[in-house]
Amino acid sequence: MAKAKADRMATKPRTTQGRGTSRHEGYNPKPFIARLEQLLAQRNETRREAALRAGLDHQTIRRYLNGQRPDRQSLLVLADYFEVNPNEFLQLAGYLPMKIFEVKTKSAEALPPEAVDVAMDIARIADPRTRKAVVQAIRTLLKKYFE
Repeated sequence: MAKAKADRMATKPRTTQGRGTSRHEGYNPKPFIARLEQLLAQRNETRREAALRAGLDHQTIRRYLNGQRPDRQSLLVLADYFEVNPNEFLQLAGYLPMKIFEVKTKSAEALPPEAVDVAMDIARIADPRTRKAVVQAIRTLLKKYFE
């Protein structure tokens, strides 16, 4: 009986769908990997440090940088930690954006051109911490102006 089972197993074609292969055939990890590496470099953190500080398993970021597709929950956690819009990470990982994370803004048409220019300049600041500091500085100046 054991020999019959062994014979069947030997003639059965093997599939390449194993543990190490991606279940998500359309996923291109390169854009997400590039963005993740950029954020790690900006913070001068190791993969392990960032994963632990974000509240994830210490190997999580290593797996993603090696091409594993992140799950949505981990993307949300990482987006929160790196202070980026979760839709950015979702789209880079091949998921559809979520409406809840769409930024609702007032129409630029209702703003003076100078305000739109300032907003566009602020949006070009890549580092979230620097961008936040610039916005706080501008708000401090405006608060003094309106006093």
